[in-house]
Amino acid sequence: MQLDIVSDTVCPWCFIGKRRLEKALAMRPDIPFKVNWRAYQLDPTVPPEGTERRAYMQRKFGASPQALSMSDALREAGSGEGIAFNFEQIEMRPNTVDSHRLIRWAGTAGFQNEVVEQLFSAYFEQGLDIGDAGVLTMIAEKAGMDADLAGELLAGDSDRDLILREDSLAHELGISGVPTFIFANKFMLSGAQDPEAIVRVIDKVVQKLADAEAEGEDQNA
Repeated sequence: MQLDIVSDTVCPWCFIGKRRLEKALAMRPDIPFKVNWRAYQLDPTVPPEGTERRAYMQRKFGASPQALSMSDALREAGSGEGIAFNFEQIEMRPNTVDSHRLIRWAGTAGFQNEVVEQLFSAYFEQGLDIGDAGVLTMIAEKAGMDADLAGELLAGDSDRDLILREDSLAHELGISGVPTFIFANKFMLSGAQDPEAIVRVIDKVVQKLADAEAEGEDQNA
């Protein structure tokens, strides 16, 4: 089954959603999934060099009790999925186009899941700047990719337009929040849902696909 995950690499709920999705897929081991991570920019106005995160978050959310409770909720949810969010360690809020380019190349090389995991961990747990080419090259190597090739590609503009087009398409489809999971190019689920909720959707999609196939066979009989 085709499964497209629309996500941004600076989205903490996307990190949580990834871990919960993995639990859900493990609950349906008999279904072969072809997983593709798709680009989405939560804030395309962030400059290519990034911006200082603390000031950025202050401008966007302020220091309200709601903002503080949001961080607490993320830490609690992350802890339940084995994620140690370390927001205080993050200095830069990067532009995420280059990280999405790396994910795209990782898909071709067969290391997409590994790269996505390393990107989330590097940013949210280690506080690294995933807009920096050196950090991205290190992540590529750690995930099993050709680091020299990744570095060369990052130095140019390869696939930048494709990432921007993919991001634009997601917005055209009405996706306004991430993560969003698209099953079989037809069925959409938004948010970092619990594994059980994801499994219920998977089962419904499988049934709908089976019904559609049976209906097609009846019409051709």
